[in-house]
Amino acid sequence: MKEMELVTFQKGDVVKGRITKIEDGQALVDVGFKYDGVIPIGELAPVRVENVSEVVQVGDEVEVKVLRINDEEGKIILSKKAADAVNSWDELKQKFTAGDVFEVKVLDVVKGGLVVNVGVRGFIPASLVERHFVEDFTDYKGRTLRVKIVEFDREEGKVILSQKAVLDQEIEQQKEGRLNEIEPGQTLTGTVQRITSFGAFVDLGGVDGLVHISEMAHHRVETPADVVTEGDTVQVKVLKVDPSAGRISLSIKAASPGPWSGVENQFHTGDIVTGTVKRLVTFGAFVELLPGVEGLVHISQIANRHVATADEVLEVGQEVKAKVLDVSEGGQRISLSIREVEGERGRREVETFVKQNNTNQDQGGGLGTLGDVFGDLFKK
Repeated sequence: MKEMELVTFQKGDVVKGRITKIEDGQALVDVGFKYDGVIPIGELAPVRVENVSEVVQVGDEVEVKVLRINDEEGKIILSKKAADAVNSWDELKQKFTAGDVFEVKVLDVVKGGLVVNVGVRGFIPASLVERHFVEDFTDYKGRTLRVKIVEFDREEGKVILSQKAVLDQEIEQQKEGRLNEIEPGQTLTGTVQRITSFGAFVDLGGVDGLVHISEMAHHRVETPADVVTEGDTVQVKVLKVDPSAGRISLSIKAASPGPWSGVENQFHTGDIVTGTVKRLVTFGAFVELLPGVEGLVHISQIANRHVATADEVLEVGQEVKAKVLDVSEGGQRISLSIREVEGERGRREVETFVKQNNTNQDQGGGLGTLGDVFGDLFKK
């Protein structure tokens, strides 16, 4: 740097100089005056500084503001802090207006947040540091954070910054991009994030979709917690995407095999099965064999006698045995008969009676009548 011509200064002037020496509590600056100026440690930065070398080094060129000139003592007191503030307020206003994102270094951790130097003292409240709760900010000192200005007041000397706002903005951008990638009809893998009374929210990689309770399973679901828990990995089918509202409708039910899938391998004509009466209708009764799989017992197949209405013999919730008459997986239909199970039971009991009486006769015993033994059965 060329030697500067000696100049005169007035209080309030902002001038350029070069750091010539660093001492305890101050830095000496050559500003082209007849003697070096002094920057006290308290005038180096808008925040508290422990050591002068944290802010400047010998040889650094700096802008400083003249605070006081004392020719009798041969002193000119300068302020880097005040000079920086002159330009900083204008730059900060531009960044605030434009919503710029920029980097700052955390200089101190204080009660309620973090202190940074942005040419003036800047403050990041604890609630605006991260998207999640942070209990201890001790290790944040010295970190570089990406922030934007969320509150600016030059008259009060207030600059409030937020890293959380930057992170939120990035998440929203990722969400928007992900929303544009997802299309109805796709089958995706996601993670259950949150369960509510009306369904479950599933993370699809940066964006959540809702599985309504009606789309959780092929059978009726009383509460979503009966089907999934938080953290579960699930397959879902995309039903609808609304990018403008940021909504995605999903279905676990549509992404999984239906309850009728493989039914023909589980039930065969002639099988005797056990089920629960779920519904009574004018033409018969529906019996649930598996969750979501019901077979029909036609009213003519309910009993060995004439039945006018199904509730003469059956009631909802009753467990019954029935014979499979026909199975159609494609048609989602199973025909059942309770009458034939009762008929077969009656025939077996008659056969047993005859065998027992034949044995008794061979042994000299008497032979009763079928009516004596099976009167009740015949009445049915």
